[in-house]
Amino acid sequence: MASSKNDNAESVQFFEGVEKLLEIWFTSNNAKKKQLGDLRQIPRQKWESLLKIVRCEIISFCRNDQIDAYVLSESSMFLSKRRLILKTCGTTTPLQCLEPLLKLVEQYTGFDEVEDLFYSRKNYKRPELQIAPHQAFSEEVALLNTFFPDGEAYCLGSIDADSWYLYTLDREKSLQEQAEPDQTLEILMTHLDPDIMAIFTQDVCSSAAEATQKSGIDKLIPNMTIDDFLFEPCGYSMNGISKNGNYMTIHITPEPEFSYVSFESNIPEASYDEITRRVINTFNPGKCVVTIFANKKSIAASYPRKLEQNGYLNSAKNWSVSNAQYYRFKNYDLTCAFYSKFPS
Repeated sequence: MASSKNDNAESVQFFEGVEKLLEIWFTSNNAKKKQLGDLRQIPRQKWESLLKIVRCEIISFCRNDQIDAYVLSESSMFLSKRRLILKTCGTTTPLQCLEPLLKLVEQYTGFDEVEDLFYSRKNYKRPELQIAPHQAFSEEVALLNTFFPDGEAYCLGSIDADSWYLYTLDREKSLQEQAEPDQTLEILMTHLDPDIMAIFTQDVCSSAAEATQKSGIDKLIPNMTIDDFLFEPCGYSMNGISKNGNYMTIHITPEPEFSYVSFESNIPEASYDEITRRVINTFNPGKCVVTIFANKKSIAASYPRKLEQNGYLNSAKNWSVSNAQYYRFKNYDLTCAFYSKFPS
């Protein structure tokens, strides 16, 4: 997430804020391994070595009894008992670490199967700067297919404009096999308010804590332990975790030429209208993509369909929805909606 200007004041060095988001749930057919395994047992130095393949490093860490949260030089990583979330921006290469990751997990936890996998990202602003296999979604899919022959790939939105890509394993599971409720809200924002983005520069704020408070990020979701970082000379990342294992994470690339903010949380809500309103009011984007996943056990199970029909931004007078798509997978429901603000 570190952004920097070069020596020429007229020229700004480009930084790709769009993240590649990899979420993997691990399991084992061996009941004892499944019971005893825990991703948090893997030594930190092993994660540090793995992240070198991804082209990022750990810069901060917090944890509780349910979840470990790492702020990375390019976004975040979260570890719970069976779930890994790796979210990286810039020119990182998360899919290059898949093979060593699967071996590492089996070696230290006994988890020898991938139960669920989600790989997603928005379209890049400058895809030609990415490193293989991340320049094109077709390349990413080809690599993922070598590990997961039953994987399925989707492109939502407009191929020649704003789009959101998803690769997942749509495997049949009974309600009994769905061990826990699961849901994820993600809001990806562009064309952001320059005055708000200025908060996330060291010209305006001297610390991450000051930026967190001045922007109102600390008020988005109550009762979160916040671990935040303000980059030199600009750029911001934060992780928040709660005692029950919920998380939120925000990453900000503030430069006006390519401003980008992502918000993500798995907090369970019957409706995400209020959280969406708070996030949108905090950052004031001109455009955004909202995605919501929820499995059948989640309190949010019916919300993806409601979002498509009448979510907060659908009913807000100054917003228009250019595209909203609803998918009913075997275990999850998903809505992906693209919004633009009317010119004031």
